[in-house]
Amino acid sequence: MPNPIRSMTGYARTRRVLNEGEIVVSLRAVNHRGLDLHFFLPVELTPYEPALRKTLSANVSRGHVEIRAHLTRNGGGSSLRINQPMLAGWIRAFREAAAAHGLSAEPDLNVALRIPGIMADPALEEIGEEVGEALSGAAQECLDLLNRSRAKEGQETAAAIRAHVARIREAADTMEAIRGGVQAALHERMQERLAELLRGASLDPARLSQEAALLADRSDVSEEITRLRIHTSQLSDLLAAGGEVGKRTEFLAQEMHREANTILSKSNAAGEPGRRIAELALSVKSEVEKIREQSLNLE
Repeated sequence: MPNPIRSMTGYARTRRVLNEGEIVVSLRAVNHRGLDLHFFLPVELTPYEPALRKTLSANVSRGHVEIRAHLTRNGGGSSLRINQPMLAGWIRAFREAAAAHGLSAEPDLNVALRIPGIMADPALEEIGEEVGEALSGAAQECLDLLNRSRAKEGQETAAAIRAHVARIREAADTMEAIRGGVQAALHERMQERLAELLRGASLDPARLSQEAALLADRSDVSEEITRLRIHTSQLSDLLAAGGEVGKRTEFLAQEMHREANTILSKSNAAGEPGRRIAELALSVKSEVEKIREQSLNLE
């Protein structure tokens, strides 16, 4: 069974109820060139960041991911207390600084209480084993939900890319069928142009055919069509294998875009067949651009 193709965007949220409260974990993922993890954890949960980072890195390979966790204890904020030694030290330092600079200002308790560490919850000073296990379980559950959502969107994106690939192949087949008429069109065009220039003078048919063949060779797009077909086959195989396909899909889209541009530049002098080939090359470029845009959201 092929590995799932995942998008880089998604959101998931889980909640675990504990004897002493509850933990809520949320994950939000958006596009990014590499893996970019950002943690938003309360102070009491920061010791678990390395373990969470390891879990996420093992399950997400690409994208900007925001990890948020919140721990709510039963009883709300009733256990909050002031860190008296820390507050006393701050007041003493404030007054010493005021005296040293000849200021008459007094400490502001509202300012002091906003200093990190002044207000403390004894219940949070020691996190029990239950909290750590609940956080780990909630994070893994949230990650599973996120990856299921990303896999669903990735599957839809892959289906859209396959449809674009099918239209590119169809255009390549049509260009190949038209290509056979290029030399005849160039021969006719050269004959008309030379007739104008020479005003009725006789033309050497062999020489004319030779020049038309040389011009047709310069306008030949068979190699580009072949490479275009190869790239579509490579992309189909890539999507069939699944897994991390985003960067490789983007690369193949760039290669197909290059072939389409070359076909366009070679078709200018090929008369009506060239015009039809150019129109098809433009349609290929449009399909390729859609593939490129969609690849930017794939892991």
